[in-house]
Amino acid sequence: MKERIENRLKPDLLADRIAISDYADMPFAILLYHPTEELALRREIELLGRDLYLSTGRTLHTINLADLMWEAIEAATPPEALFDAEREYGLELTVDTIHNILSNQVPLDHLVRERLRDLDPSRDVAVLVRAGSLYPVFRTSALLENLSGVRVSTILCYPGTLHGTRALSFMGVCEPDPNYRPRIY
Repeated sequence: MKERIENRLKPDLLADRIAISDYADMPFAILLYHPTEELALRREIELLGRDLYLSTGRTLHTINLADLMWEAIEAATPPEALFDAEREYGLELTVDTIHNILSNQVPLDHLVRERLRDLDPSRDVAVLVRAGSLYPVFRTSALLENLSGVRVSTILCYPGTLHGTRALSFMGVCEPDPNYRPRIY
């Protein structure tokens, strides 16, 4: 992961024009890392933000998906109600409920879009972290697709494994999904 950041992602972010995407309408990329590298990833993201600012004046904004998940839950229902429902009806119902909240009631992509709204595409870069906290309630496969139209360069830190050249397995345990269009680092 550290090598991919240093040798591939960082040079693309330091370019005169950020070059992380192959699509003009989707300035997104995926930074793949093994789920066991979560803490090391966070440190590398901090260092990347510092280097990006010192070299280009661009600011790296970290958006914590775990925090957004809890924000969505708290907006939809008291967390205690979820805890009680899990004790009464089991984990599967709770997982389905949280998935529904993040997909329909308080969509996760809307919360991310809100965080990106005031950022300047010419000088800001967003990094979505803590995607692993969404497991097993929400897979990130559609998250970037649902952000279509956003102009801020955005990197999803993806805990998982690569199968072939494009298929990603969330957390390394889900069935590989070949539908990711963003560049994978």
